[in-house]
Amino acid sequence: MAKHGKKYRAAAAKVDPAKAYTPKEALALAKATTITKFDSTVEVHMRMGLDPKQADQQVRAAVVMPAGLGKTVRVMVFAEGEGARIAKEAGADYVADDEMMKKIQEGWTDFDVSIAVPEMMGKVGRLGRILGTRGLMPNPKAGTVAPAADLPRLIKEAKAGRIEFRLDKAATIHVQIGKASFTEDQLMENFTALMEALRKAKPSGAKGVYIKRISVATTMGPGVKVDANAALSLGTAV
Repeated sequence: MAKHGKKYRAAAAKVDPAKAYTPKEALALAKATTITKFDSTVEVHMRMGLDPKQADQQVRAAVVMPAGLGKTVRVMVFAEGEGARIAKEAGADYVADDEMMKKIQEGWTDFDVSIAVPEMMGKVGRLGRILGTRGLMPNPKAGTVAPAADLPRLIKEAKAGRIEFRLDKAATIHVQIGKASFTEDQLMENFTALMEALRKAKPSGAKGVYIKRISVATTMGPGVKVDANAALSLGTAV
């Protein structure tokens, strides 16, 4: 078993492992226990009360982080003709032509988000082995397959901090919500947006407890437990 260094142990000592903190307390503590020299990413990890093997218990959605993600988002658009022109004018970093499609097929994926127009999905499907394993496959359910007219909005949202999340095979969901340099209010804003999106994405087959456990942490930092009920109630007040 790997041993933690002195910095990590000092940071972990500030966290009560038996306590489920309020979202605001947890985010403040995650910020206070960051141990990297670089600007750490703040991550939310959730254990869901869902069965990933059941089709009616899947979760796949997207959320636009109001305070952004604190990083430059590189956007790839799969479109041709008029769609390609619209994508370039809207600020897409890459528009996939045949040469770039071949490059991706060979393993190149230096982009963070991919968007496609419906008529390109036949070609994009051939890249599934590469894009799928990296979470970069455009998907109608996540809103990343849309007509050319919607490309400017999707590109703008992606660059502003739109992030996809999905249930994995271990019944967990992992989402980045910003950087340790963000203010507590900015992190709370993004965390609240995530919880609202999760409520809306609750599948029809969900039974019992929807979210079993939540923790937040910065890159390489200790996990901080969050009160799941308090988290899910965020943004519901009238």
